[in-house]
Amino acid sequence: MNESTREKLMHISVATIATALFKRGLRHQVIQGVHPIGWKGRNMVGPAFTLRYMPAREDRNNIEVFRNPEHLQRVAIETCPEGHVLVMDSRKQANAASAGDILVTRLMKRGGAGVVTDGGFRDAAAIAGLAIPAYHTRPSSPTNLTNNEAIAINEPVGCGDAPVFPGDIIVGDADCVIVVPAEIADDIADECIEMTAFEEFVAERVAEGATIIGLYPCTKEDNRAAYEAWLRAKDSSYFYHRIRQDER
Repeated sequence: MNESTREKLMHISVATIATALFKRGLRHQVIQGVHPIGWKGRNMVGPAFTLRYMPAREDRNNIEVFRNPEHLQRVAIETCPEGHVLVMDSRKQANAASAGDILVTRLMKRGGAGVVTDGGFRDAAAIAGLAIPAYHTRPSSPTNLTNNEAIAINEPVGCGDAPVFPGDIIVGDADCVIVVPAEIADDIADECIEMTAFEEFVAERVAEGATIIGLYPCTKEDNRAAYEAWLRAKDSSYFYHRIRQDER
């Protein structure tokens, strides 16, 4: 992905991105029900690399299948490209784990940007202590073989009711995770930088006692003038980098 876009998305909330996507008619891009394990204090950003699970069939999913070097759960960990986010379609079921701390550690060591499942992780406390961002629904100790079979890698999946295509840009913050279609990621990042700047201005004004009427959304000319003056005073801030470039 574009490194400038990655850097911008590191500083933008999922809520802001959701609004920008809503304006384009995209209403179901948030991965529902997932939360960070041990929030790292920074966004998770990267292209999606997917793993799809299906319901396990007892004659195919005994513990011995893990000895197979081509077992797709293990292959996904070993082939997820550096800088990508591994997104697991676990059928929204957390009664069996999608992975555990050893596999997530391996993903981290290979340079993965993060991992998301709409199921659960075992060893969640250990995963919380890792540097890699991880998101799930809840801790789940039973092995994934109890309920799921890893069946496909890097194909379109549904994760927490959100459509995820390989290469879509995944962004996670302290609240949740959103999927940005790859072809509009650059535009979304630029728009959201400006939205974030305006919302920061609004938050400051509201904290000072200002009414939201005429301010949010900005429909009064004096509020627009105040915002533009506020922007000029923020010349050295990252959030205004693109705005300053446009003015030049």
